[in-house]
Amino acid sequence: MRKAKSIARFLCGSAVLSVFYTSAAASAQVESAANDAQVADVSTQQSSRTSAASNDIIVTARRVEERLQDVPISITAFTQEQLNNRNVVSARDLAQYTPSLTANTRYGADNTTFTIRGFSQEQRTTASVGVYFADVVTPRGSGTNPGGDGAGPGYFFDLQNVQVLKGPQGTLFGRNTTGGAVLLVPQRPTDSLEGYVEGSYGNYDMRRLQGVVNVPVGDTFRVRAGVDWQKRDGYLRNTSGIGPDRFGDVDYVAGRVSAVADLSPDLENYTVVSFSRSSNNGIIASVDQCFPFLPNVNGALAPTAFGNAACAQIAREEPAGFYAVSNSLPDAQVTNRQWQIVNRTSWQVSDRVTIRNIASYAEFKGKQRSDLFGLLASPPGVFPSLPFVTIRNLPGFSTNDQATITEELQVQGTSNDDRLSYQFGGYLELAEPGGFSGVQNPTAMACVDSDNFQCPAARSTMSRAALKTSYRTMAAYGQASYKLSDTLKVTGGLRYTWDKVRSEAIKHSIAFPAANTPVLYCTDASTGPVAGGTQPGYGLDRLFNSCTRYDEQSTDAPTWLLGLDYTPVRDVLVYAKWARGYRQGGTASLSADGYNTYDAEKVDSYEIGAKTSWRGAVPGTFNIAAFYNDFSNQQIQVGFQRSAGSPPPTIPPTIGIINVGQSRIYGAEVEAGLEPFEGLRIDGAYAYINTKLQEVTPISLNPDSLYNRVNLPTPGNPLPFTPKHKASVTASYTLPLAQDVGAVTIGGTVTTQSRTTIIYTPNGVLPGYTLVNLNLNWNEIFGSRVDGSLFVTNLTKKKYYTHVNDQGGIGQVGFASYYLGEPRMFGARLKVRFGD
Repeated sequence: MRKAKSIARFLCGSAVLSVFYTSAAASAQVESAANDAQVADVSTQQSSRTSAASNDIIVTARRVEERLQDVPISITAFTQEQLNNRNVVSARDLAQYTPSLTANTRYGADNTTFTIRGFSQEQRTTASVGVYFADVVTPRGSGTNPGGDGAGPGYFFDLQNVQVLKGPQGTLFGRNTTGGAVLLVPQRPTDSLEGYVEGSYGNYDMRRLQGVVNVPVGDTFRVRAGVDWQKRDGYLRNTSGIGPDRFGDVDYVAGRVSAVADLSPDLENYTVVSFSRSSNNGIIASVDQCFPFLPNVNGALAPTAFGNAACAQIAREEPAGFYAVSNSLPDAQVTNRQWQIVNRTSWQVSDRVTIRNIASYAEFKGKQRSDLFGLLASPPGVFPSLPFVTIRNLPGFSTNDQATITEELQVQGTSNDDRLSYQFGGYLELAEPGGFSGVQNPTAMACVDSDNFQCPAARSTMSRAALKTSYRTMAAYGQASYKLSDTLKVTGGLRYTWDKVRSEAIKHSIAFPAANTPVLYCTDASTGPVAGGTQPGYGLDRLFNSCTRYDEQSTDAPTWLLGLDYTPVRDVLVYAKWARGYRQGGTASLSADGYNTYDAEKVDSYEIGAKTSWRGAVPGTFNIAAFYNDFSNQQIQVGFQRSAGSPPPTIPPTIGIINVGQSRIYGAEVEAGLEPFEGLRIDGAYAYINTKLQEVTPISLNPDSLYNRVNLPTPGNPLPFTPKHKASVTASYTLPLAQDVGAVTIGGTVTTQSRTTIIYTPNGVLPGYTLVNLNLNWNEIFGSRVDGSLFVTNLTKKKYYTHVNDQGGIGQVGFASYYLGEPRMFGARLKVRFGD
């Protein structure tokens, strides 16, 4: 009852605010209508302003094409032009401009995962935010390391738009998620012979080339093809002398071919084939804090294992400046390769019924060799080097290797009186591994050859793992909207999903009581060393002969949507909805014994909002949404350790996923646009999100487990990757020049966010920051088909952090390292258009 009252108070308070703005907008509409009646002869220039202000982006948030302002869902949408003006080329860039959306880039910009309204994806769980390209979910990674499930390099070119749907969608999208969805809608082939070639150049030797051509082969067949290539030096300077000189670099190529065939007047086939490949040095954290002494688990101040080494590294790197890092791997590299084919067949059965079949096949493969913490436990020049923790693929194996098949049959229709609109269908997704994905994590290992355990330093540890995971998802769904009157509509939808996950895993924990002498233990139980595992050179040929385990998890659940929307006057929409979200359970085969599977999580999301737009002398838009989420059976990532001082063996920690959390999330989002006078456009967005981890259920470890300690988060903390305040303001002004000069527009964006919790440790909260970006566009230069642009991001050279590895808490080893946000980037673009 108390929870219900708190929800009611919050939503009612937000409703008052919504009604206030809705009433104001309604008054403006009435006044605008009167003005329209008095002034029938409106200039073409004024009509253009009205159209721009009404935010007429066409979105597909409900699997049909609708005007953004007519959809009773909280959505942030960007056209390709808006993405270009903000220099958005990656998932990390998109998150910077979107309130409620945050990116986790710990494993590099190519392996970014999203957080929306506090719902984040932990390592080795399924995505909490689904990413869809051309109506199909992007392929899973699901290997031993994060990858897949997101918007990789080369996605952000030649798009119609990008749509960020906030909160659980409940019914219509294939892979169930609790946070929301990001939709990437590519440009479809058109009836015109057209295209463009674009080149960019900037600092850090940034070079980018794009090319798109659209060809109408005939009256019934159209083809569009494009390519995007970018290369840029890294902004992180490696001071160790080991491996590449620079990190944080960019090197990718992406291609796309699409075709539309009108097989008959009522039958259309649309196919998109996309490919991307990236290979770069990855990113490294910078050690920025050191703690030679910390309290131990008994509360006494004690020297730390790596505090002095961290202090020495900070001193060594200081002359190289803020962007200095130290790498320990001579062969550091991150590579990803992905391709996908999507086929959509649409049959217009009648004027009121359409049947669609959407099928896809995709593959994702990745390899990673990275220094995870950026700490050299021994100074440069001492061979072999002694890194703190590294991650690298097992020789001959990828860290991700997965193929994904989806199939969806969909029926959409309307009633004869247009009061009822409906859609229903079935969904199938199968994801199978291409083979074992393998990874090894040496911890404080000084090795000449870690692949074959030639490690002269005693007391080193390492974990090695190989994993295969398959997924099966089946669902049936239906949703309908009915007009109770010309102004009031009710929507209801139901989906039932069945998920099954199977894993085969091999994991060893390896200790070195003496030089070059590995002692191998299975992760599951400390029953003693594996037979034969004490021999030097115990390599991959024997890895698959021991410590194999099989895990399986099946979960199923209903999800739903119940909504009501009201349109009192033209261009004013008020809505309320209740949605149930569900994220499937899974396997955690590399976790501690007894915690190798986890259950599904669910969320009840309550939202009210209003969308308004107005015309007249100062046209604009104002959208507001307030939400409350009740989040239960929450999947939380925890760390399992073997306490220092425990009897042998000494083994590295591991992570797992367990259902121990319950949280509440509430907040409000506002997006607005205004044209104060001809040529000036101002857009602003703000999100307030208040999150709280309310309850964490204690757990007990198996007495036979190698691990005797688990780090659980403390109730009362906010959820990770969710700043309480986040805002952006964009202004653009088109100069009043003669038409034959071209259109010259000056624009800028300011984005800001408050401090953000990343992990629940003493140094796990990142400070807030503000960034300033500028752009200058000159389109149709002197009446030609040439467009030019100048751009700069992080104009003020703000130094900020995006992630933290904190080893500065009680009983830890004495340092904190941070992933650094990009410095000031600037450049120029030149685009030549051709065709009809």
